Amino acid sequence: MFDVVAALDKVLDALDREAREPTKLRAVLVPELKRVIEAGHAAAEAQLLKDRDGMRCARALSNLTDAVVRAIHDAVVWRLYPNDNPSTGEQLAVVATGGYGRGTMAPGSDIDLLFLLPYKQTAWSESVVEAMLYVLWDLKLKVGHATRSVEECLREARADMTIRTALLEARFLFGTRVLFEELVTRFDAELVMGTAHEFVEAKLRERDGRITKAGSSRYLVEPNVKDGKGGLRDLNTLFWIAKYTYRVRDQVELVAAGLFTAEEYRLFERCDEFLWRVRCHLHFVTRRAEERLSFGLQPKIAERLGFGPRGGLSGVERFMKAYFLIAKDVGDLTAIVCAELEARHAKRTPVLDRWIGKFRDRFRATAIEAEDFWLDHGRVNVRAEDAFERDPVNLLRLFWLADRHNLAIHPDAKRLANRSLRLIGHALRADEEANRLFLEILTSKNSPESVLRQMNEAGVLGRFIPDFGRIVAMMQFNMYHHFTVDEHLLRSLGVLAAIDSGRTEEQFPLVSRLVNAIHNRRALYVAILLHDIAKGRPEDHSIAGAAIAQKLCPRFGLTQAETETVAWLVEHHLLMSMTAQSRDLSDPKTIEKFAAVVQTLERLRLLTILTVADITAVGPGVWTAWKGTLIRTLYDETEVVLSGGHSEIARTDRVRLIQMGLREQLPDWSSEVFDAYAARHNQAYWLKVDGVRQFKNAGFIRQAIEAGRTSATDVETDPVRGVTELTVYSPDHPRLLAIVTGACAAAGGNIVDAQAFTTSDGFALDSIFISRAFERDEDEMRRGRRITASIERSLKGEIKIAELVADKHPPSTGRAKTFLVPPDVAIDNALSSRETVVEVTGLDRPGLLYELTTALNRLNLNITSAHVATFGERAVDVFYVTDLTGTRVTQPDRQAAIRSAVMEVFAGDVAVMKAEGLEALVAAPPPREA
Repeated sequence: MFDVVAALDKVLDALDREAREPTKLRAVLVPELKRVIEAGHAAAEAQLLKDRDGMRCARALSNLTDAVVRAIHDAVVWRLYPNDNPSTGEQLAVVATGGYGRGTMAPGSDIDLLFLLPYKQTAWSESVVEAMLYVLWDLKLKVGHATRSVEECLREARADMTIRTALLEARFLFGTRVLFEELVTRFDAELVMGTAHEFVEAKLRERDGRITKAGSSRYLVEPNVKDGKGGLRDLNTLFWIAKYTYRVRDQVELVAAGLFTAEEYRLFERCDEFLWRVRCHLHFVTRRAEERLSFGLQPKIAERLGFGPRGGLSGVERFMKAYFLIAKDVGDLTAIVCAELEARHAKRTPVLDRWIGKFRDRFRATAIEAEDFWLDHGRVNVRAEDAFERDPVNLLRLFWLADRHNLAIHPDAKRLANRSLRLIGHALRADEEANRLFLEILTSKNSPESVLRQMNEAGVLGRFIPDFGRIVAMMQFNMYHHFTVDEHLLRSLGVLAAIDSGRTEEQFPLVSRLVNAIHNRRALYVAILLHDIAKGRPEDHSIAGAAIAQKLCPRFGLTQAETETVAWLVEHHLLMSMTAQSRDLSDPKTIEKFAAVVQTLERLRLLTILTVADITAVGPGVWTAWKGTLIRTLYDETEVVLSGGHSEIARTDRVRLIQMGLREQLPDWSSEVFDAYAARHNQAYWLKVDGVRQFKNAGFIRQAIEAGRTSATDVETDPVRGVTELTVYSPDHPRLLAIVTGACAAAGGNIVDAQAFTTSDGFALDSIFISRAFERDEDEMRRGRRITASIERSLKGEIKIAELVADKHPPSTGRAKTFLVPPDVAIDNALSSRETVVEVTGLDRPGLLYELTTALNRLNLNITSAHVATFGERAVDVFYVTDLTGTRVTQPDRQAAIRSAVMEVFAGDVAVMKAEGLEALVAAPPPREA
């Protein structure tokens, strides 16, 4: 066991007696202190790995810092500024404040120090403080410091709530204790007394701002352990409020203060320990104050915490589920306490208002239509502690009432519900009334997302539907999904409810119209809730989810026909998205194949609405106008087939309407010029490109023609999606796509989307979207212009793209990767009547599309269209190809050559996976899921 005190005593004893000048002292002292700190950190890390106690580690690091600060003070006073008989003005107390004041630290935490003086600073105290700080800075420690008298502390804390909070956690280290005691006494008497409501209000407001900045959901898949929702700062805020309001000195006093039951306090301690454990590991692994649990770090932390694969989940997914369950528990604790304190302090109503409110609550009580509940200051509360024991259906009725009357739920009722989860068993799940209430909540016209989220956070939803309980707090270890599975499902419901209420007509015009034409509204809401319910299982989640739907729907009270509809929607919930984004929608075979699966117009409408809600709820910026246009085109084309109409006529009419819309936006174009321009684009262009981009392209092409240019490029940034759009207009030729993708690869640009069209007179119009590299628009635009300049120079023959790519990106062997995506190649001649479809799935990286197009070109294949999509780290690139004679590739040896050439592109990824012992996964990749 490392003895820090003994080690520091040894350092002080060995100090050169001649080191009586600050620079000399630091030269001798700093290297020795660094060694002690490194040894202390190593011991703390070893202990953490051994006993897995985060609080013990955090306290050990705080004790180490205490001892180092004390040793620095002793060395400075002993060697530089001895003062055997200090005057009254030369008293000094060194105090830990803020997070350090709590006596817990992570390896990279700030050291917040207060140098407390009796009144104004003297030359001696100024010299001591300055010398101490220089040593701390030379040690490369992050120090927050203030030198103040007691009077100055109180004055600053009165004006600044952050300083007041820091002083609330002040802890005496060494020096003149009477100064510290005076500060604590006067702080209580002059600042705290009578200002609890002001402090509570400020801390809750500060929490809201912090969470907005860090991410408003506690289920973000790359959470901030310190500042994110459900993180350590939430627990800190809770304790600050309790300490300020009830003047408790230690966390254990929270029970006596009446804020927690003994069981809830044990939960508080468990959350605190786990979050400190994760945070300390984060700092140890990164060797810096890293607070974000990023994808790259999650596997390392999972391994350190001892999480291995089990039950269809990887070790990292099991770890992150444990993390999110802790974050949920933190949310439960802070919601209960903050709501109580907010109601008691921050939102006090005048006496008369409270009296009138009670009268109004009694008057409205009959309207609640439930004898076990009443209105408590405008919130639904239980009348008695045994309300759930007497009738477990009340656990559903509580949330049903809140939804039906648009009321908040009283914290006491939430708390009691959480403590009554054992009452939710087979009998309640089979209860007809309970299931009726649940279905009414789910399909409510009010706010089903909000009420179901409250049910989820209280634990009721996961107990009432155990299959849902399995995916609570479950993350999917990929870059596509921004939230845990349960949060994604609830957000999908929120999107559906918004569409259903007519609030999204501008954003989602198609589905806002379709939602009023469907006959299976209940089935749609249930399908949205269940579409990802089987995630995390070894089998395909769509098929397993359909089986769960077959089991649950009759229980909810759905008819046999509704049950079949829900099961079909869950099984095929990815079909429309995948078809729209990775198939040629101008090919009649694509539409025929899709229509054959869908079969009815009602299913088509339901699947379209589900698809839009599902994509939108993945995360900010995932739904785009481009995807909206693809979905709309697929819907329109399929509707014609299913309604028995003639596809070409309907398509011509739609194209004409789209062209008329663009014509209205170009009033300065003559009819002859516009008609000539419109005739250059084929139907696929008009149906697959959104109106905003059509308008931009028209201006872009006209400028190029008027300037006498046969080739032109343009760059535009999209900060919302985090991408940069490159537009290329050029005479078409077989290597054009390789040139464009190669220029992106040479600049390190990762292509996340692409659209390519050819005009009737042989010009290509390509839109390429690359991931953003710079935060500032000016920097990103410069990067984009460098790429387009390379494209133009290559088109002119001034440079060779292959050489440019080779110079910037030399071939690499196996690389260590955060994500492992087994590569797969599917070659299909049944998907198109004209071309062979080559679908490639693999780990995305800069230059991938260039390497794939180059590999296909080397095989003398003509790429007639490419459909590029990325789902986080997973790339799904689909190429429609023919041989040089314009026919499909049918020969087995040619198909084998294609497969071999494409797999060679992923040779490095395969090597990494084999090194990880995943040969079976390489040989048989799992089904693609989004």
